[in-house]
Amino acid sequence: MRMIDLNVDLGEGGAHDAELIALASSANIACGGHAGDESTMRAAVSACLEHGVAIGAHPGYEDRENFGRVPMNLSAEEVADLVSRQVERLATITEIHHVKPHGALYNQADRDPVLAAAVVRGVVRVLPGCVLYAPPAGALASAAKTAGLTLHAEGFADRRYQTDGSLVPRNEAGAVIEKVPEAVAQALEIALRQRVKTRKNPWIPLPARTICVHGDGLEALRLLGEIRRSLEAAGFTIRA
Repeated sequence: MRMIDLNVDLGEGGAHDAELIALASSANIACGGHAGDESTMRAAVSACLEHGVAIGAHPGYEDRENFGRVPMNLSAEEVADLVSRQVERLATITEIHHVKPHGALYNQADRDPVLAAAVVRGVVRVLPGCVLYAPPAGALASAAKTAGLTLHAEGFADRRYQTDGSLVPRNEAGAVIEKVPEAVAQALEIALRQRVKTRKNPWIPLPARTICVHGDGLEALRLLGEIRRSLEAAGFTIRA
């Protein structure tokens, strides 16, 4: 039996968190950095427990004005501190299955071994046996392996890729896949064939165990529902 995890970023002020959680198998909950507070964390945790969804911490740059999606120039220790601080906020509420960095922190750390090690160090301070959601072959995956964390390699249904396996920056046209059928097709390619078509059209390998849908997308609820139905029709069990 084939299995795939569907993860969704939430606790970020969206209107459909409860409905998204009901369709996902794991959730990445904002921990008060780029978004969220104790109230939103508790609401998301409650919905996850109701639906049997794996709970993850989603730490990001503490830059609410830019939703944590603008690169920052912080020291490695500052990055480790913000990650551990945010993960600890959620850990005081519930048991955590995984951690997934958010936005610019995710992308910068995956290119920079020093930042990747700092992110992982911040995770390990709070959750030494945790799962890390990250790209399959970047600096975050390497840092997780070095620290003895379990990696769940991630692919994105609603983001376009570059030929080096990185995501197209959000400030570039077409970085986000807005058409639901196109995003569903990308999710199926990732799940079925472990590959993704890049913006310049060549296929690259993407051996993902988990597929993400961004909860703040305009079509996020419809998209997640369509992806789940399509994957189940293709014979997949949706499970974290």
